[in-house]
Amino acid sequence: MLSEITRKHIDQWLVKYPPDQKQSAVLPALHIVQDENGGWLTEELMNDIADYLGMPRIAVYEVATFYSMFDLKPMGRHKVSVCTNVSCMLRDSQKIVDHLKKRLGIDFEQTTADGKFTLKKAECLAACATAPVMQIGRKYYENLTEETVDQILDSLE
Repeated sequence: MLSEITRKHIDQWLVKYPPDQKQSAVLPALHIVQDENGGWLTEELMNDIADYLGMPRIAVYEVATFYSMFDLKPMGRHKVSVCTNVSCMLRDSQKIVDHLKKRLGIDFEQTTADGKFTLKKAECLAACATAPVMQIGRKYYENLTEETVDQILDSLE
């Protein structure tokens, strides 16, 4: 069952939509619940969201599995999402991807042994003009080089 605090956070979004359109708050609800669960969603939590918003459970699963910002398994303390779309690729993001894999010793969808980093592929981070780009948590890092990637990773606890 969703905690009282979680329901209050979701309710802040629900007032933005007509009462008969509660399902419109599914994206913020998923974000809220994922954040409060340490960065990932369980089937039980998705069921609770569906029940709270009065929508079919499958509809919540569809949203949670469609968008790459939602995770259905535990993540590292820092989720590193690297854009691999064409704009970033044209600006040499493959070099950044290769560097991250080597530096962290993991591939996409893997977590470092110490639980610090999970590496994810992002289809598009909508920052084409400043490619290559990665996102860690909710912060964007743009115009990446191997050197700036190392500085960023070294700065994280």
